[in-house]
Amino acid sequence: MIRVLIADDQALIRGSFRVLVESEPDLTVVGEAGTGAEAVELTMRESPDVVVMDVRMPEMDGIEATRRIDGRARVLVVTMFDLDAYVYAALRAGAGGFLLKDAPPADLLAAIRVVASGEALLAPAVTRRLIEEFTRVPVQPVVRGLEGVTEREREVLTLIARGLSNAEIAAHLHLSLATVKTHIGRLLAKLAARDRAQLVIAAYESGLVTPARGDVRPG
Repeated sequence: MIRVLIADDQALIRGSFRVLVESEPDLTVVGEAGTGAEAVELTMRESPDVVVMDVRMPEMDGIEATRRIDGRARVLVVTMFDLDAYVYAALRAGAGGFLLKDAPPADLLAAIRVVASGEALLAPAVTRRLIEEFTRVPVQPVVRGLEGVTEREREVLTLIARGLSNAEIAAHLHLSLATVKTHIGRLLAKLAARDRAQLVIAAYESGLVTPARGDVRPG
């Protein structure tokens, strides 16, 4: 059973999400929060697997709440705002996924399961599009290197940054799924990344992938 906490400042949206989530046999809602501060408090108390987190909330926004949750639960950011700095900020804060509120209900349910499992967090087409857009900002100073990362691991990291799932990476590189998972596990350890979302951030911040096209930078 996947335990879900819903954080949104609009009671109607919280109620709608609750009805949707609890219609599924493998999902259950363990709490609702109307502010970012409440989301952090309830996460500490209820230990959900996934927090469905709005961005704009009173007292504390969803970005800061995500940062304070700090790995105690996986966070799926769901917002009305498209193609802006919220995406980058949410992923930097530790969010495991990003979804727009106008997505079909089935997409929300699928996203909760994806975030809970930690697999293919950036596979949905909408997330790939958002990743491509927020990385068009001016290149920031490199904040981390890729020392100790092998050439094959760099290839895997590049494909993760493009939004490919494990199965797609395996097919692209002609590797077994188990081998891909091994490479990803090593990347997570070497780059001190919590999940695939943070691996995407590492790919761009290290300069391995160029912001405009998602291509490998020469050399």
